[in-house]
Amino acid sequence: MKAREIYLQVQREDIAYIQAVFESYEGVGIIRTVDRKNAIIVLLVVEDFLTTARSILASLKNEVAVIEIPRPADIGEDWLLQELSAESLPK
Repeated sequence: MKAREIYLQVQREDIAYIQAVFESYEGVGIIRTVDRKNAIIVLLVVEDFLTTARSILASLKNEVAVIEIPRPADIGEDWLLQELSAESLPK
């Protein structure tokens, strides 16, 4: 199964809340922090749950500031994101 990456710009103080919300929907998605300083997170979602994840994000936007952004050029030293990046390269 392929994971989709949804990058989000949020407020630092909302990261734990957003993570808790997605953890409460077991299996829908995993939140990883890409850039703590700039409060950029990534939501990793399996294709089968993409519609559900988008619905959760739409609901969250009523509570906290969540802005979807393009994938940052430098994903830092997160091994999982580097692995996903390597998988998306043409072979």
